[in-house]
Amino acid sequence: MSKSKHHKVSAEEQKILEHGTVRLLSRAQDVDKCDQAIVEHHYLKSGTLVGEHLRYAFIYQGKWLAVATWSSSAFHLKDRDAFIGWSHEQCRRRRSLIANNSRLLVMPDCHHPNLISRFMKLMLTRLSSDWQSRWGHPLAMVETFVDARHFQGTAYKVSGWSHLGRTAGWKRDADDFYEKHDAPKQIWVRELCKKACVKLRAAQLPVDWAKVEEAVVPRCTAKAGPIRSLMELALAEIPEFRRAQSLAYPVAGVICLMVMAAAQGVARGPQDLAQYADTLSQGQLRALRFRTQPGSAQIRCPKKTTFTRVLQKIDDELFERVLLRWQEQLLGPPQDRVVIVDGKKVRHAGVEIVNAADSQGRFLGSLMTQPQSNEIPAARQLLGKEDLNGKLVLADAIHTQEETARQILYEQGGDYLLTVKGNQLTVQKTLESLFTKQAFSPSTHGANSGDETGAQPQPVGDPFPGVPGGHSESGGLSRSALGRSHGDADSAPGQMVPGGDLSAQQFGPRSTPGQGHAFVQTGLLGD
Repeated sequence: MSKSKHHKVSAEEQKILEHGTVRLLSRAQDVDKCDQAIVEHHYLKSGTLVGEHLRYAFIYQGKWLAVATWSSSAFHLKDRDAFIGWSHEQCRRRRSLIANNSRLLVMPDCHHPNLISRFMKLMLTRLSSDWQSRWGHPLAMVETFVDARHFQGTAYKVSGWSHLGRTAGWKRDADDFYEKHDAPKQIWVRELCKKACVKLRAAQLPVDWAKVEEAVVPRCTAKAGPIRSLMELALAEIPEFRRAQSLAYPVAGVICLMVMAAAQGVARGPQDLAQYADTLSQGQLRALRFRTQPGSAQIRCPKKTTFTRVLQKIDDELFERVLLRWQEQLLGPPQDRVVIVDGKKVRHAGVEIVNAADSQGRFLGSLMTQPQSNEIPAARQLLGKEDLNGKLVLADAIHTQEETARQILYEQGGDYLLTVKGNQLTVQKTLESLFTKQAFSPSTHGANSGDETGAQPQPVGDPFPGVPGGHSESGGLSRSALGRSHGDADSAPGQMVPGGDLSAQQFGPRSTPGQGHAFVQTGLLGD
């Protein structure tokens, strides 16, 4: 049997390999030219791309010799997913880190030796950085499908790709519908960085990859039982304000869906909610009492217009009440004794919202600031709805206000730990006068007879647990003889203004403040 002879590369063909260049196609006329070439000469006769995508051309002396397109990866590939070793949820959240070589075409009369492997090498060298520039994140891996009836996959093999197996022979015909085509294709993959599979299946992605997960719409993970219990809460609280003919989506069910979305961090915009609704299964939709499509057994999920109408009608306090009750039903009564208040501006919305949460991230409430106002009065109103007795309120410097401190301490029986910045001169001077050589409060003056007259008592006990700068030796706040915190006012550009009587063991039970306690706490704010 004679051995097959390999084609010897001519001098002209060698020049093509050495001097040919790869161009990223971004101009409209180049994109149209690429798509037209694929329609005319590729066996699939379609240049349609899905999701994130890029197009390239291999050019020599102004002539296009080959084109390639890259698009979003396949949703599910058994062999690929087993090769990576990630979970189903990791695949859903991270598959944007994989691109699919959806089309690869050599122009007629341009089939030169090693052209495809050279083209592939040049593309893979720059693909991840180009993807980063265009779509805001890099790539970890690439995949492709090869129809064994037409090709052997040699170009991928010599370019370092791995052949994993074959597809099951299905194609996606719609968002949630697949049809059998009985033409399984070979699956080829290639890592674009070292240990890409290990990183893709890790518990936490590398920092420059993590933004991919952040952009993924959370999937509803609630079981039918908890959804039904939430529906019972909603039906008891929320009246139906629409006509019976319009109840393909009962308002209670829509509100429950919004509550679940909010609990998973989904913004309450109509488009975000519609995308979240698309992740619900038929069982979840049935638990929300949504109706089936006319002439079909499939239950529809609400779209953007439905959420828009409901959001225009629903009362914010009613929504929040249902959310908090369901949260308590799932997590139990709140046990944390810390309340954190923070205001955030909603991007592109022109509004500011003040949120309250505990130290574990549990949602406690929110309130939108009024027009021509700021977060200070909104925070006071929000705190007024909370039970602060025996709890510690943490807030940034904007809330270091006498009225806020009085409300927390005297009206609601809580404690406060507020930040003081360098531009708050009055409060800073008050701190400096209190933290100099003088008795810390009338109730401690003369309590330590062995101390020098007018000297500050030595700190006793431990610093506040978990409070930044709380170590007494590093200039942070330390415990005084009263259980109050004090420190060197000049040791840092900002100080924490403490209020109340906290123990060093995870903010122990608060004692009733006496006359000396009140003197110190109101004095800190210049009273």
